Amino acid sequence: MTNSSIVQVQATSRVLADITVKLKDGSLADSTKVSGKPSWLIMGDGSFSAAFEAQLMQREVGEQLVFELSAADAFGSSNPDAVDFMDISQFPQDIELKVGAIIGFEQANGNQLPGIIRSIEGASVKVDFNHPLAGEDVIFEIEIKQIESSNLA
Repeated sequence: MTNSSIVQVQATSRVLADITVKLKDGSLADSTKVSGKPSWLIMGDGSFSAAFEAQLMQREVGEQLVFELSAADAFGSSNPDAVDFMDISQFPQDIELKVGAIIGFEQANGNQLPGIIRSIEGASVKVDFNHPLAGEDVIFEIEIKQIESSNLA
């Protein structure tokens, strides 16, 4: 870019960034660096909390930031209504059910909703549809690669 003006993240920017998410103990939860494919973040579209977006505001390409967010501001608190008990007969026989396994469930609209097997007791399978990091305080490491204007307004 030959423009000498510095582009900063605004309330309606699209931000291309490498994102690493760690638990408070420092263990890696997820990272775009593993796939080598940074993610587009669309500011103001409701995908992220206000606290998350506030950390990115006025930042510039090349900046690297590290910040911690509480569970409520990161992936939300764990919602007990998102935990279901299903009969084991509802699962295909070719799927190995074990605690901790993540299984994709097809929704009415055709999208997949991941659920984590939390327990198996007899014929009852406890499936948790909360985000896997719900209820966790997390640390974000973000490197801003590109900033564009968004069509949101």
